[in-house]
Amino acid sequence: MPWSSRAVLLRDLILGVLGTAAFLLDLGADLWAAGQYALSGRYLWAALVLALLVLASVALQLFSWVWLRADPVGLHESQPPGRCLALLHFLQLGYLYRCLQGLQQGLLVWQQEEPSEFDLAYADFLSLDISMLRLFETFLETTPQLTLGLAIVLQSGRAEYYQWLSICTSFLGISWALLDYHQALRTCLPSKPLLSLGSSVIYFLWNLLLLGPRVLAVALFSALFPHYVALHFLGLWLVLLLWIWLQGTDFMPGPASEWLYRATVATILYFSWFNVSEGHTRGRATIHLAFLLSDSVLLVVTWVTHSTWLPVGIPLHMWLPLASVCLLLGLALRLVYYRWLHPSCRWEPDRVDGARSLSPLPHSQLPQNRRMIHLARNFFPKAKDQAALSGKGEVNGVL
Repeated sequence: MPWSSRAVLLRDLILGVLGTAAFLLDLGADLWAAGQYALSGRYLWAALVLALLVLASVALQLFSWVWLRADPVGLHESQPPGRCLALLHFLQLGYLYRCLQGLQQGLLVWQQEEPSEFDLAYADFLSLDISMLRLFETFLETTPQLTLGLAIVLQSGRAEYYQWLSICTSFLGISWALLDYHQALRTCLPSKPLLSLGSSVIYFLWNLLLLGPRVLAVALFSALFPHYVALHFLGLWLVLLLWIWLQGTDFMPGPASEWLYRATVATILYFSWFNVSEGHTRGRATIHLAFLLSDSVLLVVTWVTHSTWLPVGIPLHMWLPLASVCLLLGLALRLVYYRWLHPSCRWEPDRVDGARSLSPLPHSQLPQNRRMIHLARNFFPKAKDQAALSGKGEVNGVL
């Protein structure tokens, strides 16, 4: 195997190790913060931290288990029996098992002088699932934990060392998930050179710069009105869930699991943008951005009219202008990305729609992660000539 290819495999292996380490570090920081809250008598804060951890973990295990059951028969021959996998997911270890399995497969491929095409494709298959699960975990647990941590700091007027550690690890986890997800989308492109490393950096920056002000706005509202933030979230979440349902998503293998996916995407849309269907992406993204900006402005205005409720010593006179600058810069980078760096692709028509490939895997066929390909089709638009052709004669991906 050429040295360049071996270097790429080694890079992916190192990134996998760092991603797993970042997940464990963030988990440990959150558990430490919850323990410190409990020891200091702030049981409500400890309960909220643990509740976010448990809810996100359960959702993550459900996604992982449903995907394993939906994968082609015979694909995961090296995995333990079904009962062992079910026990691992019941013990909330399914995601961690996937990370370790991905690292094992990556190490196996890197050690081989001439790895087979199946081994390479299977390593990609595993890493793509891990990237999706990492993104879901980021917006189900890490981002809410970051919002909760900032709200607690704003409400108490001071920040302990373990709180700063939890906030920093949350930022690290969010940053890593955004970069990893965009690189995973790049893996699914029919023509990978269309997407450079610079476009991934711009994608990462505009997402992070727009996410930061949103988190701060929600944290300010949570610090002022801790009893009403749940109603605010539930109201917006239901509106977003209805919007997703109207778009007719078809990502998961069954109706019940599809609603789990819709509920998760609604949570993501509460904080950031996530495209769930093909076509008219620009219009949907504009509507979502206007909706989220309007809500954030209302939250900040609410803080301005009740700012005397917060403890003295919180440097919000610095945070709010900085958040405004981040918002404007994020909008500018988002325009730059979609204007010059977001490629259109010539997607090959599939005979199976989206993520529903449940038939046994032929021996001569390489594994393809149709779940991530489905998301990549939503994220990267078709080329204009192909879109015109598909509008005339394509039904469910079949010409």
